[in-house]
Amino acid sequence: MTKNDETPRPATKIAVLLRDDLPAWQRLNATAFLVSGIAAACGELIGEPYEDADGTEYLPMFGQPVLVFEGGKDLLTAAHARAVDRGLGMAVFTSELFATGNDADNRAAVRAVPRAGLDLVGIAVHGPRNSVDKALKGARMHP
Repeated sequence: MTKNDETPRPATKIAVLLRDDLPAWQRLNATAFLVSGIAAACGELIGEPYEDADGTEYLPMFGQPVLVFEGGKDLLTAAHARAVDRGLGMAVFTSELFATGNDADNRAAVRAVPRAGLDLVGIAVHGPRNSVDKALKGARMHP
């Protein structure tokens, strides 16, 4: 048995859902921002620092996989509503954030729009595996 076989499966899941009509650079940008929200809110998900065989130290990362999904605008809106209903920890990225240049403007852009009117291009959720699966029902794995 290898060490990986002995490690229990995490009870929680981290997942990102991106709108499927985004150019590649926007998908990558939104994913980076979204998972930073999960990391900031859930420090217990961060593993130990890394170190290579030469002793070079690297920053710690999540201690569990981050699954990335895609879907249409309607699916993203529905997944957002289901995640809110289930009380999942969630980060949001709206289309307006591609035009802002700092955190204060990002927060102001989201705050300016009611929940039902958010032009979501991505969400990241964290919570019990089953709840995350139900919130993202219908999404497909990102290619």
